[in-house]
Amino acid sequence: MTATAVKLEKSQAEKALNAQAALLNEVTKRLAQKNSDNGKVSISKMDKTQHVFYQLAWMTAQQRVAENFIVYAWDASKGTGELEQKMALTFVAETVSSIRSELAARPAEYELTYQELFSKLFSDEINAFVEAASKMENYEAIVDKIVDLGHFGAYGLSEDHENFRGIFKDFAENVVVPHAEHVHRHDDLIPQEIINGLRDMGCFGLCIPEQFGGIQPNDRPDNISMLVVTEELSRGSLGAAGSLITRPEIMSKALLKGGTEEQKNKWLPLLASGEKFAGIMVTEPNYGSDVAGVSVTAKEVEGGFVINGVKTWCTFAGYANLLLILCRTESDPSLKHRGLSILLAEKPSFEGHEFSYKQEGGGSIQGKAIGTIGYRGMHSYEVSFEDYFVPKENLLGGDAGRGKGFYFQMEGFAGGRIQTAARANGVMQAALEAALRYSQERKVFAKPIYDYTLTKFKIAKMAMITQATRQYTNYVATLLDDHKGQMEATLVKLYASKIAEWVTREAMQIHGGMGYAEEYPVSRYFVDARVFSIFEGAEEVMALRVVAKDLLDQALAS
Repeated sequence: MTATAVKLEKSQAEKALNAQAALLNEVTKRLAQKNSDNGKVSISKMDKTQHVFYQLAWMTAQQRVAENFIVYAWDASKGTGELEQKMALTFVAETVSSIRSELAARPAEYELTYQELFSKLFSDEINAFVEAASKMENYEAIVDKIVDLGHFGAYGLSEDHENFRGIFKDFAENVVVPHAEHVHRHDDLIPQEIINGLRDMGCFGLCIPEQFGGIQPNDRPDNISMLVVTEELSRGSLGAAGSLITRPEIMSKALLKGGTEEQKNKWLPLLASGEKFAGIMVTEPNYGSDVAGVSVTAKEVEGGFVINGVKTWCTFAGYANLLLILCRTESDPSLKHRGLSILLAEKPSFEGHEFSYKQEGGGSIQGKAIGTIGYRGMHSYEVSFEDYFVPKENLLGGDAGRGKGFYFQMEGFAGGRIQTAARANGVMQAALEAALRYSQERKVFAKPIYDYTLTKFKIAKMAMITQATRQYTNYVATLLDDHKGQMEATLVKLYASKIAEWVTREAMQIHGGMGYAEEYPVSRYFVDARVFSIFEGAEEVMALRVVAKDLLDQALAS
């Protein structure tokens, strides 16, 4: 491909994306007008056509990932070249095909006419670009280039972040991977070797400023470092390493957002050093994404609060010795989410699938691990509290923090969601590497399955998706560093979580029968990937209540 041809195709890709962005913006404005009352978005109206708003969120995610991929591929500072540019052009063509196909299937539901749609997205120029960039020869060229270069595309990191990535890549390969299959197959606890190794490396202080004992600069966040570490650990094993820094990250961000100076000075250094290991307790048996319905109570008593009720899906709650508990401190039910506060409760650390602890004053906490198909090693527990006492000084934010727990929690969740995207990127990368390796080794009908065009198509597409998702995740991290990008963090979590299932599924399929056997780790990647769309915010709620609503809010405000 000549430089002139590449430049021309880049221009065509940008024109197609710009036309598509303009149409999506118009769709969003029309939907906002139709689904509002008195200038405000109406959730009840949105709920009548949820599939439209789910797809609006998904199409917006696809569009923004593709836009960012083009920018990355032509950014010389990222170390990109022909491979990345080929991937970006083909990825854009797939994105345009996908979005205009959805809109063409039900234009009236998107407040469009066929004439509008076809005049704006099916022009001769856009059609020619999509056809040229979608040719099978492009996919073959991409995967052959990957093999020639020995990598799947430039990570585009700074020298410091690239060195950081190398350190944790080595740790994942030398310490995490040897334990990964055993932990998964036996549903075992994360080995102490992994926990201690990460503790010694200061990993639990990634999101904590240096002034509180962490390794993050005091003057601004550094979410890229957190993403780099998360991705590499997840590439080694999601359950045995990839999620270990998520809980201290969520707790530390809640503390930084709402904690008193005394609380920050007390708890953040302990989290950073790994002396205190965090557990996050938000979800309840009847309330998951509907956080405002939380019913676990914290009744004020002399010197503090007593907690009663049941929390569920509390990851690593057995081993954790410091719990962040979102609970209802205000008895007035009309307050809904404004009646919630966060308490930090201590307990001993336990190993195994069950634990029980009774306080001197009679309060108790009990937990039992929930059996899962994947994401093993962390263990997710259902935990019950009976008059469990927490001193008043552990009310996050002190008296001023009463009723603000929901908002403090949301600060932590934004970080948790972008971290989930990084975890998905790590699992996709592991699946991609395994698929390419197996395709070159396995022969069918006397030749490696790598030599078949369908295999090359799949691997090329997997590589494009993984790289495009990684780059958008890193871009959103820069927004969060500037205290922006809350919606975008949810957007990339939505996209990465959903697309990771396809990538790991195809990696498993390339392995054929062996992909279904536990002998190969690709089966673990597949079942691990399934959790992404469920935890840290269910896919449907993220799409409807966060992304789509925010898009409509922005449209009404413009």
